[in-house]
Amino acid sequence: MTDEQRSKEIVPEDAWQLILAVRQKVCSDGFPLDGLALRGDPNGPAGFVAVNEADALLSVNRDGGWHSFVAVSDDVGQLFDLYLPVALASAQRPLTLAHLGQSLDGRIATESGDSYYVTGEANILHLHRLRALCDAVIVGAGTVLHDDPQLTARRAPGDNPVRVVIDTERRLHGRYKVFTDGAAPTRVFSRAGAGARPEPLPAQVRTLEIETEGAQIPPAAIIAALRAEGLYNLFVEGGGVTVSRFLAAGVLDRLQVAVAPLIIGSGRPAFTLPPVASLAEARRPPCRRFEMGEDVLFDFDLRGQDV
Repeated sequence: MTDEQRSKEIVPEDAWQLILAVRQKVCSDGFPLDGLALRGDPNGPAGFVAVNEADALLSVNRDGGWHSFVAVSDDVGQLFDLYLPVALASAQRPLTLAHLGQSLDGRIATESGDSYYVTGEANILHLHRLRALCDAVIVGAGTVLHDDPQLTARRAPGDNPVRVVIDTERRLHGRYKVFTDGAAPTRVFSRAGAGARPEPLPAQVRTLEIETEGAQIPPAAIIAALRAEGLYNLFVEGGGVTVSRFLAAGVLDRLQVAVAPLIIGSGRPAFTLPPVASLAEARRPPCRRFEMGEDVLFDFDLRGQDV
């Protein structure tokens, strides 16, 4: 590496491109057993190419740990800490991550369903970055019904994920953005034997029926169906009921909760989970904290944790 390269500070825009380059490397070639080193190259994927460590700007290990060979600010270090573990998900190490943004009093929306926006701009950008890194983003029918989201990565450089809607009882019509905008492939999961839909979904939307023993589709069945399509990096974005079901089923590897300095007073709770008799039964998984504008993001590692 030249003296000029070593004196260069990695800025947030370059840090994000490095993270995308790691993701592209994992998706195309898998992750090298001995780790990955990257340097800048305008002709390389996302502006960076894999090189030997002697010429590198950044090296990454299989657990998401990293080492920079040039100056790195605290903001850039947080980007690497937060996103590299997500970028490394693969068929060998699949990841299912969920995120909720809530008020100080644990609400994700008002009683009428207004949730635009509980968290601030920094957390909204975070959601778009997660979409750009993941193979699929998953939401429940209620989120589509109330928010009509696009579920794209339009605020962050990167590709849009496959959009997955859990519409257990086929209650959604075909005019929502995820079904009509053509921005990314869309899948809809419904319960086999559910009632008729209000109107047909557009032809480009792929529908899948899951056999169930009860009223709900098991989250594990949804994950298995998506992995069978080669979608291993899954982002459960909402809403609270959907995230709670995935959490209660014990299928999440990571859970992120962004807490905003906001008191709503009443409204829709972030989590609805089976009760515990005492705090001794409450889970305290390993947690990292990140400042995200005025919000605080709690990043829980649930692997190996009973939930």
